[in-house]
Amino acid sequence: MKRLLALTTLLATPAFAEGELKVYHWFEYIPQELVDKFTAETGITVTIDTYDSNEAMLASLKAGKLGQYDVAVPGDYMVEIMRGEGILGEYAPEEMPNFANIEPQWLDVPFDPGRKHSIPYQWGSTAFSVNRDVYQGDINSLGIIFNPPEELKGKINVLDSQGEVLALGSLYLGIPQCTTDREQLKALNDMLLAAKENWASFGSDIAKDVLVSGDAAAGMIYNGFSAKARAEGANVEYAFPKEGYVLWMDNMVLLKDAPNRDNAIKFMNFLLDPQNAAAVTNYAAYSPGVKGATEFLDAAIKDSPENNPPADQKGEFIIACDAETQALYDAIWTNLKK
Repeated sequence: MKRLLALTTLLATPAFAEGELKVYHWFEYIPQELVDKFTAETGITVTIDTYDSNEAMLASLKAGKLGQYDVAVPGDYMVEIMRGEGILGEYAPEEMPNFANIEPQWLDVPFDPGRKHSIPYQWGSTAFSVNRDVYQGDINSLGIIFNPPEELKGKINVLDSQGEVLALGSLYLGIPQCTTDREQLKALNDMLLAAKENWASFGSDIAKDVLVSGDAAAGMIYNGFSAKARAEGANVEYAFPKEGYVLWMDNMVLLKDAPNRDNAIKFMNFLLDPQNAAAVTNYAAYSPGVKGATEFLDAAIKDSPENNPPADQKGEFIIACDAETQALYDAIWTNLKK
């Protein structure tokens, strides 16, 4: 009877081992060596599944994957959306000895006041890069993407990322994000549809590769991907356009109903160690949000033009719209992707 009871208990236990961690992460965004280091230090086996946009990640979690993962890595505005929808777990700073390593400017952020659900992962910018072998003209405007010169028409890759495409489009037109003005929304919709005629592809995971291969001569891109393309031999220049660019911070969040919560906290604390945060930056080519990480950065990363915008050029965070306004932007995006 005891044996039967033990077997019944075993079968009723969820199939999550004590030594596991399940991570939902952006593609090509963490070095395997760092994951291996965490496993060597803790004995915890890490499984990583990937996504290519904030919106894809959210849709997947809401479609049934919440409860299957312990942590994810959403952008700033998506943290706010996820927090509002009640799909984030919560932790106390005392649970992470390295919490004190968070840089002050990233501690009390509007998308997660007081950092109750997330920690900084990496931050950077989104704009575009141009192959200088193909086009030698001025690249100081978002018009390169939305109203391109003849040399670039049909040779442009655009990120498959609703938040960034619509934010950059709004900057180009000089209209506010989350506008409810019907004329402004129509102008944004019409401009994007006209611009699409000059684009070769939509793709976030291919953004670097198409510039390296020459399949695209220009592309909307994350600054770190542009630096990687340049390091791989592409003669590309990353732009900080006069209209502005997207400033972002990716954050590791604790998910609601995380099956391995204690291991998730250990991993988040591990990533707040300066040397480990720098290892992510040296791999991804963005910027850390952790005190003391700078001394461990490669010079090529720390001094790269992609990580050092002109002092007079300012980035803007993507704004999380209210549900009613977001529905209007969703319609524009759906129309664009038809």
